[in-house]
Amino acid sequence: MKRSWSVYIASVALVLLMVAPAMSAEVAQGKTLKFDKDKMVILIEEYDLDITPQNKYGKSTGKELSFILKDALIGRTPEPGDIVRIAYTPSGQGNMAIRLMNVSKQDIMKK
Repeated sequence: MKRSWSVYIASVALVLLMVAPAMSAEVAQGKTLKFDKDKMVILIEEYDLDITPQNKYGKSTGKELSFILKDALIGRTPEPGDIVRIAYTPSGQGNMAIRLMNVSKQDIMKK
């Protein structure tokens, strides 16, 4: 009985370890350049992770990234100039957003 219990626990652990990488997503943060509500597409200027008192969201990398928001969970609606954080999965169709968080609007809500 002890052996079958150990095999069961080891099997469950193995399955969880194999599935965990498949559930992960990429994350991007940056300033909203354009948000098309009809097409559900957003264009951002990507920021790096170099956070300083002068750049509390990071510095611009100079890259512009586009995301498809069709099936994404969206917090506060982004406007040009807002800082957003997007969890996404790259695919053949483009960057498919899973979740969009409007970081600059969240900061306003704290005050």
